[in-house]
Amino acid sequence: MKKYKAIIYDIDGTVLNTLNMNMYPLIKIIKEETGEDWTFEDVLKFAPYPGMKVMEELQVKDKEKTYARWVQYVNEYEEGATLYDGFEDVFKAFDGKIIQAVVSAKTTKQYQIDFVDKGLDQYMQVAILADDTDKHKPDPEPLFECLKRINVKPSEAIYIGDALSDYLASQNAHMDFGYAKWGSVSSKGIDEPTYIFETPLELLKLL
Repeated sequence: MKKYKAIIYDIDGTVLNTLNMNMYPLIKIIKEETGEDWTFEDVLKFAPYPGMKVMEELQVKDKEKTYARWVQYVNEYEEGATLYDGFEDVFKAFDGKIIQAVVSAKTTKQYQIDFVDKGLDQYMQVAILADDTDKHKPDPEPLFECLKRINVKPSEAIYIGDALSDYLASQNAHMDFGYAKWGSVSSKGIDEPTYIFETPLELLKLL
């Protein structure tokens, strides 16, 4: 495998299993907004989408307020986010050998709860979150901002993600893409990833 100067991670569905904590609160939001009872399978189609994109698809009246309420319900969800098996070993193995960074649609507050409070930020040189750029995935701006801060060229980095928006952002940034198959709910549109990884530990091949 190609040697990289930097590995950049998406968080939801890639580093952290956040499916339940996002989808069950979304079912609650849909019920409040429309009066309709959606199943877990019904809302899974929204799993790969950034939060505001979900609000647009649902055509809610006040997208900002409804999204904020969804985030509140997510924060209150008892199960919380869990680290996918193997990532502790991956982070430690790469530490000091390759630059590690995060590009995520998470808010700063959610990043604090899901990532920093678990001590995972110690391995990351940079974290580009929802508030750090005007444009968001699949636009390449968040990846470009990350690359600028770590002083690495697009050809020298790989982005690891589970969703179509991650894949398209990589393509638009002219970066290699590692498809995190373990956390993906749909491979539709992810036609030619540079690599497909079945488990987090397979990322160690990048060393």
